[in-house]
Amino acid sequence: MIVESLVVGMFAENAWIVGCAGTREAVLVDPGAEAEKIAAAVDRLGFRPVRILNTHGHLDHVGAVEELRRLYGIPFAIHEAERENVESLAEHAAFFGIPAPPVPEVDEWVKEGAVYTFGHCALRAVATPGHTAGGISYVAEGRVFAGDTLFAGSVGRTDLPGGDFEVLRRSIREKLFGLPPETVVHCGHGPDTTIGAERAGNPFVGDRARPDFI
Repeated sequence: MIVESLVVGMFAENAWIVGCAGTREAVLVDPGAEAEKIAAAVDRLGFRPVRILNTHGHLDHVGAVEELRRLYGIPFAIHEAERENVESLAEHAAFFGIPAPPVPEVDEWVKEGAVYTFGHCALRAVATPGHTAGGISYVAEGRVFAGDTLFAGSVGRTDLPGGDFEVLRRSIREKLFGLPPETVVHCGHGPDTTIGAERAGNPFVGDRARPDFI
């Protein structure tokens, strides 16, 4: 598996290109902005995208979805609980004073446990709500694409519609912290981390988290 990250848009979001080294098939995870930049990286890598997978539907994670969906003629998948976020892109863009991206057409509703294959590789969908109602993390051997659920030394905000800190805490501790400690966490913003590092030291949800956060 080849993983390439691109920091895109005004929110410095991490968009991911995840490809099979053997077949060059790939999936695009959370293409949040700058579709041309993402497409240029796809071309440079010699990949053929077969699907777009999103961890959630916030503006900074779906802004380039429809343009790339049309460019490659591939399906877009997201959890059904993210419908309102996806359909409210114009409203959210207006709030930040930026042009509204096209609202993507959803081709597949992601279900817990769904497996998405590309070449000889696969990502498994794990429900991790809390940052949003329909948050999904995508797990492969040795790595997880966690979106805005878990960050290096932090967690996703829960003060937006659909957010719930207690739900987020359970998602991380019951789902993500069950992965091997060496698992690399590819975050929606900022640097990678590992499950072991966050379990040991995350001040919000780690084993030694501050009591007022638990």
